[in-house]
Amino acid sequence: MKALERAGFVVKRQEGSHVILRRPEPFAQLVVPDHIELDRGTLRAIIRQADLTVDEFLRLL
Repeated sequence: MKALERAGFVVKRQEGSHVILRRPEPFAQLVVPDHIELDRGTLRAIIRQADLTVDEFLRLL
């Protein structure tokens, strides 16, 4: 979650166990599960939807 916030996303709202993040420019909206651990495929999908590479995401951690 912190890495996505560093990439310009802000928490819009939370619904149940999912957090909705939004970035105004370039516009993107993500739905991220609010779990302690994420499946590898789920994490890669979130990174791809955020228009980030894995290396860029790792640098934001």
